[in-house]
Amino acid sequence: MTPLDGAFRSLFETNMGIRANERVLVFSDTIRADETVSASDRDRRVRLNATARMAAAFAARTYGSGGFVEFPATPASGAEPPRELWLATFGADAIGELEQTGLLAKLLAKQAAPDEIATAREIILAHRHAVADVIIALSNNSTSHTRYRALACATGTRFASLPHFDPDMFHSSMTVDWQALADRTARLVAAVNRAEWIRVTCPNGTDMMICKQGRHAGGDDGLLTAPGCFGNLPAGEGYLAPLEGKSHGIMVIEWAPTRKLDEPLRLFVENGTVARIEGADQHRAKLEAKFAEDANCRNIAELGIGTNDKASRPDNVLEAEKILGTIHIALGDNSGFGGRVSAPFHEDYVFYHPTVTAIMADGSERVIIDDGKMLV
Repeated sequence: MTPLDGAFRSLFETNMGIRANERVLVFSDTIRADETVSASDRDRRVRLNATARMAAAFAARTYGSGGFVEFPATPASGAEPPRELWLATFGADAIGELEQTGLLAKLLAKQAAPDEIATAREIILAHRHAVADVIIALSNNSTSHTRYRALACATGTRFASLPHFDPDMFHSSMTVDWQALADRTARLVAAVNRAEWIRVTCPNGTDMMICKQGRHAGGDDGLLTAPGCFGNLPAGEGYLAPLEGKSHGIMVIEWAPTRKLDEPLRLFVENGTVARIEGADQHRAKLEAKFAEDANCRNIAELGIGTNDKASRPDNVLEAEKILGTIHIALGDNSGFGGRVSAPFHEDYVFYHPTVTAIMADGSERVIIDDGKMLV
């Protein structure tokens, strides 16, 4: 028994709906030697890795299956995880075929064309008997927006992604009333889906017009019990992939994924991408380096709206983006949830006290969040 056994049981039984004889895989990552990590973040990541090991051990002794894999952290959230995780997830036969056809190298580099991804899916489905049924992703960097995750879910795997997770969240945002959260999220998503444009304004100067034309918002409510389900834990958001090339405005970023910026950065958005950045915080250099690596990293990839009333931490983006009444805007990849942009990068930025206005096709408007208060 461990102090987290109750939390693990809720994770596997409530969130994942585990069934008899299912195969469970838990994975985590380790801090690379070339990473620069603060003392507090190092402590969290060491605890995260240890918690992942405990979760796998709990699954093994409770449900009879609990595989565990760890690997050095990827360069960024959205980058593909290494071959060893693909092997543990899909089995030697499927990986052997992907390598023989040259597809695995293209998938790992995120360079596979749509028809090649479809072929990879067929190969993996042919070996479905070897694929994990439940995956708990406790890596620091997110695998949510990867070909790996999408292919796993295409086989029916239920996938929980917990990037930047802090084990303390098991005692806060993971204690939410999941059914109430699901109902609240569904109401929000219905309101967003009536709109063609979404305007977001914040007291810090953020003023964005997000184009929703032809796109469908979805909800992440933490109940990952149906075949092929995928979501974040802790959960609690409505989200959409904006129509590429249309969104515009100014994003004033005050928080990086795990720290408050020394001073805000102003991102100027034109034609759906970040055109330029103003501000002196060191996070600017990180973003500009990503933009130089791949222009697709400039893409306005996601608009999300938080719905979790137990979430409160602004210093950890995984929980911050779920805080009831916040919004977040992501840059980079959105190919896994309705968008058309593929990039080895997906990073969310959270905005507080937003006013969110849904603009309909006929020009009528409805405020769905007023200064951080949800009205639906």
